[in-house]
Amino acid sequence: MAVTINIPNLAQNLTQTQVIDKLLQSIPEFEIYAISFFVIGVYWIAYHQMFNQIVNSDMTVTWLTLLFIFFITLIPFATNLQIGFGYHILFVLFALVLAMAGILLTITWLHATKNKLINENLTQIEMHYISLGGILPTVVYFLSILVSFIDLQAAYYFWVVIIPAKVILRKRYPS
Repeated sequence: MAVTINIPNLAQNLTQTQVIDKLLQSIPEFEIYAISFFVIGVYWIAYHQMFNQIVNSDMTVTWLTLLFIFFITLIPFATNLQIGFGYHILFVLFALVLAMAGILLTITWLHATKNKLINENLTQIEMHYISLGGILPTVVYFLSILVSFIDLQAAYYFWVVIIPAKVILRKRYPS
């Protein structure tokens, strides 16, 4: 699983100004790369918050986790499509991949709580916090699809809403 940024073609006879111009042309690719890295990081953190509290497992948890990982591994593919083409439909596909990963992670958590596979010392408030922390990015990704119909570039930056939302959630549910 790898997300890459294409290196611009830098010929030997370019001036320093031309090299800088070529590098500046890579900014959109870098932005998408950074966003994808952040998204994977958000899921990495949510995954560990949940699985640090899941003390038992069953086949459903295993299969849901496998499906979650499948969608995580699609993120670099969706990222590379964005970098290469940037069409609106590809943004929607990208956001759907991200949302599906979130849905699967949330379903895994809900299944684990329903079937008492989690740490029995967790309070209702802690379980609620973990549930909200898992579903929050998914809601943002779905909302970004709506935003994309108004402004595609703004839809990418809309994902940054996850940061203050997580901070607010953390203040609302201190551990």
